Amino acid sequence: MSVVSIAAGMLAGIGLDAWLGEPRRAHPLVGFGRVAQAIERGLHRDARLRGVVAWCVAVLPAVTITTGLVHLLAMWSAWAAMVFSTVMLYLAIGHRSLGEHARAVEAPLRAGDLDLARAMVGRMVSRDTQVLDASQVAAAATESVLENGADAVFGALFWFAVLGAPGVVLYRLANTLDAMWGYRTLRHERFGWAAARIDDGLNYIPARLTALTYAVLGDTRRALRCWCRQAPLWDSPNAGPVMSAGAGAIGVRLGGPAPYHGHWEDRPVLGEGDAADADAVVAALRLVRRGVWLWLCVAVIAACATSWIGGDWHA
Repeated sequence: MSVVSIAAGMLAGIGLDAWLGEPRRAHPLVGFGRVAQAIERGLHRDARLRGVVAWCVAVLPAVTITTGLVHLLAMWSAWAAMVFSTVMLYLAIGHRSLGEHARAVEAPLRAGDLDLARAMVGRMVSRDTQVLDASQVAAAATESVLENGADAVFGALFWFAVLGAPGVVLYRLANTLDAMWGYRTLRHERFGWAAARIDDGLNYIPARLTALTYAVLGDTRRALRCWCRQAPLWDSPNAGPVMSAGAGAIGVRLGGPAPYHGHWEDRPVLGEGDAADADAVVAALRLVRRGVWLWLCVAVIAACATSWIGGDWHA
């Protein structure tokens, strides 16, 4: 794809997401999840090799078909190929959905309805939300916004820019399998190893670009300090930079103990400042939204620059 096509596709994909939101019926990722469950039932063994095979069976056919469709459409019409690629990006992005989920937590927090806030944040995180107090609910929602800004927005934009529709399909399906198989449970300790490691690899650069985006758009010095000091202490090599830089950028304290599967897990503290509240959720959403605008501006500037110098650079 040319730089101009990439910029146009990013603008259109973000625009479609803002206009339509996630498909309410027959979302392709829901269908993929069912396929992945069937593949797991058929191939699961307590072995890494089985996990590698299952990952390939689940992801590679979809990426191959997407690649073939892009090439076929491009032979017929460059516009058709760009429209198809834009639709793939739209289906992979969850910017509007992220805001909807976060505001569904923020509103009851402001109203003092802790039970509803707990129920709503339970749709965003995997921890035991019924034992959380108001600040912990706000922290969970804020962490989810910052981390999913990388996973559901910036990561998809990055791989679209690098590899077009096949790249964004590869990234989003790998991300979905990590969410399904990547946990260190008895069932997935070995089987899910490949899904977790592949997702880590695909997210390595986008996560750091996201962290840098948060730092540039917030309190830069504090964000960079938190990133350098706190990210290495976090279990996830990609969530650590994203959440520590994001928390530092908006001046909030996240991390700390959290309940999972009936017991409290002691996690490092992320960020600096006051404990999280409803304002922190809004600040995280604003940071992600401003980051999207920044990425779109960079893409448009790159497209204008290549057009101005008369080049036809291809990614």
